[in-house]
Amino acid sequence: MNKDYPNEWTQEEFLRNKITLEKEGIKVLLIDTILNPIKHTDTMVYNPVLLKEMPKGSVLVFYCDSGKATMDRLQEYKKKFPLHHCLSLKGGRGNWRKYFQLLDEENKDD
Repeated sequence: MNKDYPNEWTQEEFLRNKITLEKEGIKVLLIDTILNPIKHTDTMVYNPVLLKEMPKGSVLVFYCDSGKATMDRLQEYKKKFPLHHCLSLKGGRGNWRKYFQLLDEENKDD
């Protein structure tokens, strides 16, 4: 199930892929494993019962403070959620830029 995705995404990759994949009907979730939500974005607290109920093929992007712990546990997440794509957020919460925005591709040439 996880062969088409890398092991981690940067914040920019997360935001860009979330837009693209959700247009295709694929749910992309940012999963808080440290009970410390990231401001200015939607996060979901790590809850295995609820995550298993997400649609098959959903992308679960786990984060901690630095990205190290979630990367270390990534294989565990992949085994626990075999019907989903599991990734780690590169740099974790500490690297998240709350005011970072993607430019609208249609208005890029303006």
